[in-house]
Amino acid sequence: MNSKKKILFTATAAVAAAIMALAGCGSSSSSSGASGSGSSGKKDAFVLGGLWPDTGSLAYLGPVEHGAEKLAVSDINAAGGVLGKDVTTTDADTSDADHADQNTSAVQSVLSKNPSFVIGPASSAVVKNVYKTITEQKIPMLSMGATSSDFSGLSPYFFRTVPPDTVQGTVLGQVIAQDGVKNLAVAVFNDEYGTGLRDTVVKTVKDAGVNVVYGEKDAFDPTETNFSSIATAIKASNPDAVAVIAFDQTKPLVKALKSAGVDTHKLYFVDGNTSDYSKVFDAGLLEGSKGTIPGVQASDDFQKQLVDAYGKDIDNFTYGAETYDGIILAALAAQKGGSADGETIQKNMAAVSGANGGTECTSYKECLAALKSGKDIHYKGVTGIGPFNSSNDPSSANIGVYKFDAKNVPNFDHAQEGKVPTK
Repeated sequence: MNSKKKILFTATAAVAAAIMALAGCGSSSSSSGASGSGSSGKKDAFVLGGLWPDTGSLAYLGPVEHGAEKLAVSDINAAGGVLGKDVTTTDADTSDADHADQNTSAVQSVLSKNPSFVIGPASSAVVKNVYKTITEQKIPMLSMGATSSDFSGLSPYFFRTVPPDTVQGTVLGQVIAQDGVKNLAVAVFNDEYGTGLRDTVVKTVKDAGVNVVYGEKDAFDPTETNFSSIATAIKASNPDAVAVIAFDQTKPLVKALKSAGVDTHKLYFVDGNTSDYSKVFDAGLLEGSKGTIPGVQASDDFQKQLVDAYGKDIDNFTYGAETYDGIILAALAAQKGGSADGETIQKNMAAVSGANGGTECTSYKECLAALKSGKDIHYKGVTGIGPFNSSNDPSSANIGVYKFDAKNVPNFDHAQEGKVPTK
């Protein structure tokens, strides 16, 4: 694998932008459409709905999420499927927060196929806009990247394989303080994900004695494209370092910071923008800068499996592991409960994640065999997260810290485990 594939599979998200999407294609189970009645009653056909950012500012996450879906479904079906039948899928493009109509139409498209379970979207803002439409039908959904701290306990039918921003934000703030930064500027977009993460970082660094000289209350519009005035203001605040909390806006923002004379070797990124910039910026522009991504460093073998499943190269592996594990957990929940309806899956998600203990197993095939033998299980997936807590968050998660090299590629440096608080 080349170096650009050394990017973490989050167990976080942190990405939140604006609005969410669901899926739409593939066969459905025997119950009827999106009225809500289709989620209850015994079912033996597991239909997976997928909400993906195929277009918009988060489109760079689409390939790995599709690859993870394909790989998970392939592994499940190769092991015998769910309740003896192959899993089928229905997918739709939600785009981003600036395309609310598409978010809504994507969800309706997926719901019309009567899914057993919905995976996605990754964006906190999209989740906020659409989760009620899904969960009120008693269809469980799991986000692989919505990290808003406000989402803990959002709904009994909402789960996530990524920890809330309180965990990532605390770790990033600690890294900034440990690096000896005295004066920090924060460039953040006005989005639930962005401002929530900003608030945690700011609190952490201020508690450690760091001065926040810009951005504690300021946030730019997510649709902003001209960052010259913002970069000038940041430069005027005379920071030692700048935390950049954004998505695709990062590219023009970093270029503007460079033009304004800000040291781009002392930038700090988050999971939404810790990515491979080797084809975007001049060599060495980000060398020495750091970023955090919730999750563990995925193996080369798992990355290769994702690429093979997707059928094309993948530049960014963020949320690949979280997507994969979320699908596996839902399939195991249906198998354990003896039905592929939404209520059954919801009732068994925590149990198969190990909330009640059980035999540890690391693959769908292994876990399926344990369930068929009558055992309780604890699925230990690729993400390395702890069992779901009472808020349907992972009870523990690793935050990876990455350092950019001379090619502007983030390389894994170390990981810190954090416990996830419950409400």
